[in-house]
Amino acid sequence: MSERAEHDWPVVESVTEYETGWYTGGYDLVEQPDGSTKKYYWAALPPAVVVVARTDDEIVFVDQYRPAIGEQCLELPAGIIEDGESASTAAARELREETGFDPAGVSILEDFWVATGVLRHRRVIAFAEGLTPTERNLDDNEFLTVTSVPLDEALAVARSEPANDATIEGLLLAREEGLL
Repeated sequence: MSERAEHDWPVVESVTEYETGWYTGGYDLVEQPDGSTKKYYWAALPPAVVVVARTDDEIVFVDQYRPAIGEQCLELPAGIIEDGESASTAAARELREETGFDPAGVSILEDFWVATGVLRHRRVIAFAEGLTPTERNLDDNEFLTVTSVPLDEALAVARSEPANDATIEGLLLAREEGLL
């Protein structure tokens, strides 16, 4: 991967047009290589972690309503990485809070940019194992149930509508690493 050449795409102006509790949106006025300028719009979100949590022969999913798409979704546990928190710590915390499972071990499978044409958002995929039941601690906007899916059905479940990118990515990365 090459480094971004600042002199090829200088930012003339960066404007934040709105801020919400979830994300910030705006645009950069960028000088393109031919000398013309164009506004490139973006939304910035905090980094998030998605957790592939495996028991002996099952994957832990959460079932929750997603108002943004108006659908009930069966997906992997996930959440925001808090300021100063490592991705591994965030993965263990989110898994405990959402599912009531405390992992003996967490490993990072991937850390990457999401939807680079419009988002400033990093996603980390983590793998958790050695799960011990503990108490859940849901956020005030989390109304979810926990369910486990057999290993051999997990990807098919993830690909069923309404499928989401983070769950499919997590399972494919874990499978590629030989963890499923």
